[in-house]
Amino acid sequence: MAKREGNAAHESDGSEATVTAIRPASEHAPQQTPPHTHEAKPGPHLVERGKPAEAAAEPPKKKGILGRLVLVALIGAAAWFGGKAGYAWWIDGRFLVTTDDAYVAADITTLAAKASGYVTEVMVADNQAVKKGDVLARIDSGDYTLAVAQAENALAGNLATIARIDKQIAAGEAQVAQARAGVASAQATLESKEINFNRQTTLVTNRVSAQSQLDDARTDRDAARAAVASAEAAVAVAEANIEVLKAQKAESEATGKTLQTAVDKARRDLSFTEIRAPVDGVVGNKALEVGTYVTPGQQLASLVATGSAHIEANYKETQLAELVPGETVRITVDALGEEETILGKVESLSPATGSVFSLLPANNATGNFTKVVQRLPVRISVPADVAASGKLRPGLSVVVAADPRTAPTG
Repeated sequence: MAKREGNAAHESDGSEATVTAIRPASEHAPQQTPPHTHEAKPGPHLVERGKPAEAAAEPPKKKGILGRLVLVALIGAAAWFGGKAGYAWWIDGRFLVTTDDAYVAADITTLAAKASGYVTEVMVADNQAVKKGDVLARIDSGDYTLAVAQAENALAGNLATIARIDKQIAAGEAQVAQARAGVASAQATLESKEINFNRQTTLVTNRVSAQSQLDDARTDRDAARAAVASAEAAVAVAEANIEVLKAQKAESEATGKTLQTAVDKARRDLSFTEIRAPVDGVVGNKALEVGTYVTPGQQLASLVATGSAHIEANYKETQLAELVPGETVRITVDALGEEETILGKVESLSPATGSVFSLLPANNATGNFTKVVQRLPVRISVPADVAASGKLRPGLSVVVAADPRTAPTG
């Protein structure tokens, strides 16, 4: 009978067999629980006697199917995106020469004081755009204004001296002319006296005139000769005076040039009391405040030139074979997001690696050597409108990808 019951138990539903024990031969005999035996608690897969097994097993099946569907969907999505990315890399990405060791750079001018004094006025603030020639600040100009006035007064005195010498030269030239006229008059008188002397000599020889008349004629002739010599000496003195005056004028003119230089320097020093923008740009790192005492060479602010933005990319030496000027470069700026790509051009390659230009270049002439891949700075230009837009700020991190396929041919 026990065998038939056992067979009947096997013929019943499988789920019910898992929780129902085979009845012993004496069905109505009281069952004793063996010592140290724990009753099995029904798990989630166990069902109570008398309930349909299909209804109890249905929820786990649905959950399992849903999980498998989600897993299949995830695998399919990963395969799709992975395949798409792989396809993009195969047709484009594998040709690009990429580095993330790249930054935005620009022409930065350091504004420094050229004159000493207290700052009396500041007309700009940090991050303010300015134009070339704009006054950014003023330094107390009192001492420099006085220096200009003093130099101009000295120059004016020199010019007055030169004008006086010019008048003296003109007067001396008049004296020379007068002395030359005296020479002409004396020579005319001398000629008359020579004629009279010759006549008296003839008369005395012919015993027509007295000897005393010949003596008087000789005296007059000698006096006329002396007058001519005196007139000629006066001409020489007048001409010498003119030469002295001309030398004085030349000396004064040389002094005038020195004084003019002093005036120019004083005016230039005065102009340094106005700090102006040398180029169009944006002011930053300002250290200017009213009342601050500044000295020549002291840094006051920095000026980032408008439209000078470019990229400085440090490529590995193993990547340089595929980099030539003129190649198109795809630039992604971290600050602008990956969606915005800027197209630039390889402008030039540095003549040496960054380590060579460092303050303390590496010296590998030792017994121990570890090879380190060097990097070479590469300058990359950006479109003018992008550089002028102000989006690219010096120091921003970028990722650059040069495309050797766009390299110029020939």
